[in-house]
Parts: sequence; structure tokens; C-alpha cells
Amino acid sequence: MRIITRPDFDGVVCAVLLRDALDATAPVVWTQPNDIQQGMVAIRSEDILANLPFDERCGLWFDHHVSNQTDRKFDGAFAIAPSAAGVVHQYYLGRFSRNYDELVAATDKIDSADLNLEEIKSPERYPYILLSMTLAGRTTEDLIYADRLVDLLQQQRLEAVMADQEVGQRSRAVISQNRAYADYLKDHTRMEAEVSITDFRGIDEPPDGNRFLVYALFPDAVVNVKLYHTEEQLVVKVGHSILNRNCRVNVGKLLARFNGGGHRGAGACRFPIDQTDRHLPQIMAALLANESS
Repeated sequence: MRIITRPDFDGVVCAVLLRDALDATAPVVWTQPNDIQQGMVAIRSEDILANLPFDERCGLWFDHHVSNQTDRKFDGAFAIAPSAAGVVHQYYLGRFSRNYDELVAATDKIDSADLNLEEIKSPERYPYILLSMTLAGRTTEDLIYADRLVDLLQQQRLEAVMADQEVGQRSRAVISQNRAYADYLKDHTRMEAEVSITDFRGIDEPPDGNRFLVYALFPDAVVNVKLYHTEEQLVVKVGHSILNRNCRVNVGKLLARFNGGGHRGAGACRFPIDQTDRHLPQIMAALLANESS
């Protein structure tokens, strides 16, 4: 029995809950939605898929992304909810060895971007928010860290987790990184009508940081588009502003047309760079029109 999920905070908490409820001991398999959609992951009939698109080969599936909704029969649970962890938590309520209510509530808040201006500008004052930002999921070391965080969150209270040496090191790095990221956003973001466009395509190693900060820096925007290149692909990330909530476009449904997906308010897609001139104008046109979908 393997748990297959993505290496973000929601995925980590899904793994914590599933390991506890099912007494699963196999190493967690960390992957990305696009890998599932492209059939790049060998999925077995006893596998548990969480916070990822549905694959009919799995034994159990748990998710909450509107773009992943399916009419096919499956075992598990799907709901349009703040987090996939919340869906898992509700499904196995009563089977856990400890109380995860606070952890799941924090995951709901973070994954649904239900944050205020103070929480965006000063995440270091809010341990769960800061902890979620220590997860990158880009390197082997990041995935090893995700495994460590699953162990810590299953066994320890938040205070002990934050006191862990590696968590502390990554937390300090995130605080420093966020300061530098603000400068990158100011230098590489432009406005088109009510859409802010953060274009990192000319940067060899695209910077990363507080994904909500752009909304505070560009308060007139109702939605942000972030662009960067990776391995011959263009990555497009789109998110409704959580401070100026006037974007009417269903992002998950929009990006599903380009082999991506997500929630109503946030999502991502990627495609070969040579398809940029065909796909990116369509995405931008939909966001600029700002019509319900």
C-alpha cells in the first residue's frame, strides 16, 4: 500500500492522515499532477492517490480540485473543499490515533489562500504558514525533507516541529528568500488591465518565494499570471488575488483546456515552449475578459 501525493503542504498533511488511519508504512511517492495526467507514474491497484488527478488504476482516490472532478466510479472521496487533507480527514474521522483538527484547519486555510494582509506580509509570525513555505518539492533533498515533515507532523506537536533543526534552517531561509523575492516581483511584474503578469522567462533559475506576496504588491490586480521556463516547457501559474476578489474566471477549468488544472481560484499548466504563441494568448484573453466560466 503506497500513498502517492504531491510534495506541497496539503499533500504532506494528506500523507500524515493516511499513514495514521491506515497504518501505512511504505515510503510516500511524491509526484506532480502533470506526471499523473501524462501517465508517467506506475500506479498499482493498492495505491492511494491523494491531492492529484484521478487514475483508474489506483485503489483509493482523494481530491478537491474542481478540474479533477470525474464521473467515473472510484473508492475514496472527492469534494470541492478547501483542501484534500480535509476530504481525507472527514473520510477517516474516528480512525486516527491523535487529534489532527488544528493541523487540518491550518491546511484548509493555507491551501484555499484564506489569508489576510498581515499573514501575507509577515508569514514568520504564523508558524503553520511559515512551515508550509518550507516545502519546495523541486530537488531530491526537498522530497527527503517532505518525508521528514510527514514523520514530524504525525508524531509531534507544532512547537516541537518548528524546533526541529532542519525545519528551523529552512524557515530562516524562507524568511530571507521572501525579502529577495519581493524585489524580483517588483522588477519582473507588469500590469495589463486588472491582470498582473510576473514574467520570469528570462531568468535561468526562476526565483521562488511567498506565492501570495504579489497580491499585496499589486493591489489593483484581480488575478496574477506567473510564467517561467523549465526543461523545454513553459509553466503558467494563475491565481486569483486573495485581497482583491473580483476575478470571475474559473482558473481550474480554464487551464484544464491546456493539460493543466486546479481550483476555481488557482491552478497551473505547462506545455512545450514552441506552443507558447498558440496557448498563452488564449489564456490571457480569458483572464482579461474576466467572464464567469
